[in-house]
Amino acid sequence: MPSESFVAPYLLRLGVTPDRHRKPSAAELRALHRAHVERVPWETLEIHLGRPTTVDPHESIARILRGRGGYCFHLNGAFATLLTALGYDVTWHRGGVHSDAGSQPPGATGGHLALTVDCEGQTWVADVGFGEAPYEPIPLRAGSYRQGPFTYHLRPSQVEPGGWRFDNDERGAFVGMDFTLAPAAPGDFAECHAVMSTSPDSQFVRTAAVVRRRADGFDQLRGCLLSTTDGTGRVQRELGTADEWFGVLADTFGITLAEIEPAERTALWERVRAAHSARQAGRAG
Repeated sequence: MPSESFVAPYLLRLGVTPDRHRKPSAAELRALHRAHVERVPWETLEIHLGRPTTVDPHESIARILRGRGGYCFHLNGAFATLLTALGYDVTWHRGGVHSDAGSQPPGATGGHLALTVDCEGQTWVADVGFGEAPYEPIPLRAGSYRQGPFTYHLRPSQVEPGGWRFDNDERGAFVGMDFTLAPAAPGDFAECHAVMSTSPDSQFVRTAAVVRRRADGFDQLRGCLLSTTDGTGRVQRELGTADEWFGVLADTFGITLAEIEPAERTALWERVRAAHSARQAGRAG
């Protein structure tokens, strides 16, 4: 087992027993990936709590060990650091998420941190930073990949020379992601992270959101709307009270927010509810 002090508690956070004799393998990589997306939620709550974050992976690891999550820069950065400590050959890449079917793919803008892992003679796309997809790593070769009720596609990118394109399942909240194979480092994402976490135009700033994957689907909380997506479709309901909202955070996503004061909890709920009401009024208008 590596000497890094964070490795054992990180593995325990994932429900994995630390083992000095564990060696990198494709099977272990798949198991770690599944455990991460099942136990560590994608979430933007720190923004709405007024707590600035960075793209430093060790800061992200510390937050994960406290029972929290984050978004792509945090989750993939932390996961890459864990895998590296376990002996995996991991590379960071600039990516860009394409969220609107009617717009042009953005290319590798740096708005997403993508990862590849070389293991047992195969390169894998490992991504625990989407929340909803994928459930396991995908081989870096063109093809369709069925995981539970969802089908993903990987192909050469049409907008990023030499890069690749991940196409999400049609039931997902985003269309796809382009990424370059050139290596990247944490500093390459700092500017996009600052914009995404502070700009009034950022969807992360506009809407508090939490997502967590399951083997048979995923749960998503956006503002006051809770949805469950699986092979049968999507079921959605509105959360109307603070007790209901915080209860879903704890029971569905494993986020208790036990560390924040009652006044802070009230203020968070009021912000979430006000933003939700404004969106509903805008749709009605």
